[in-house]
Parts: sequence; C-alpha cells; structure tokens
Amino acid sequence: MTPLALVLIIGAYLLGSISSAVLICRILRLPDPRKVGSNNPGATNVLRIGGKKAAAAVLLCDMLKGTIPVWGAFFLDIEPIILGVIAIAACLGHMYPIFFHFKGGKGVATALGAIAPIGLDFTAMVLATWLVVALTFRYSSLAALVTVLLAPLYTWMFKPQYTLPVAMLCCLIVFRHHQNIKRLLDGTEPKVGEKKKGLDEAS
Repeated sequence: MTPLALVLIIGAYLLGSISSAVLICRILRLPDPRKVGSNNPGATNVLRIGGKKAAAAVLLCDMLKGTIPVWGAFFLDIEPIILGVIAIAACLGHMYPIFFHFKGGKGVATALGAIAPIGLDFTAMVLATWLVVALTFRYSSLAALVTVLLAPLYTWMFKPQYTLPVAMLCCLIVFRHHQNIKRLLDGTEPKVGEKKKGLDEAS
C-alpha cells in the first residue's frame, strides 16, 4: 500500500467520523439523536425528531462523506481494491466516529455516497431498489439489506472491476444490521413511520 493510499484511507475515516446528524441537530436546536427516538444518529431518526428538511440535510451530508474521499481517490488513479478500502474507512468513521465517542449510525447513506461514482444508472437502480422494498414492506432496515445484497450484482452489470470492493462494503453494512436482522426475524422491527423508543433503525 502506498503512502498516498494510507493517507486517503485515514482521511476517509476522519471525514466519516463527522456526525452530520449530531451537528445539524445542534445547529437547529433539536434533541441529540443519540438520546431520543431510536438513539441512532442518522437520517431516519432525524426525520422523526426534526422533520423532512433536517433529515434531508443529514442524508446529503452523510452521502458526501462517502462520495468525496472515493471520488477524490478515483481521480488520483487509485486501484479499485483500495477504493473499496477507502469506502469502508468512510463508513467505519460514520459507524464508529472518533469525534463522537464511537457511537454512530448504520452507514447506509455513506455507503451509497461511496458507490455513487460508479455511475448514474447504477445509483438509480440502487435507489429504486431501496424505495420499492421500503414502500412495499415499510421496513427501512429490510430495504437497506435487500439493496446492499443486490448492489454487487448491479456493480457487475455496469463496472465489473468494482464488484469486489462493493461486495466488501456491503458485507460491512449487513454486519452492522445484525440487530435489525434479529428483530425482522422476531417480528419486532418497527416499520417506517412508527415511533418507538430504544430501537436502532437503519439510516
């Protein structure tokens, strides 16, 4: 691994560690998303406690945390496997932020931002998959899981050289949703729009 690649990986983690949800809630004088609702600092929980505009701002910022380092590395001709590691580093920063006591979100938006540079058609398919599953079953976590499981296939269809890096990233997202998977199997996972405390939904 080159020194440049190492710097980009560390930079991606540090950028990912900036908790958009916490900062935006502070700016808007909203409750700390780590302490209310699902206790998850992500767009889903911010939607619950702050409304659509606040949630949209969090979603955009979380996506940019993945897009900026990966796209920057892409233009520096970093090899695909290292691009995958950079994307994972950004998501790890979001999930375990060093600046916020390592308590972060699920990384779905950051992962989407990281893989978006693959192409607009690819991104549209990923978003469409999430929307179809979410609207059909009304489970945000299920939509995220189905989407990340299909993302490597979509990648292979458009740019097969990035299939392995995307698959690596998707494995991380699935792992981070292990509690959601248990609740889905138990039938206790909250649906989109339900307001239940203490539940860590996908974001």
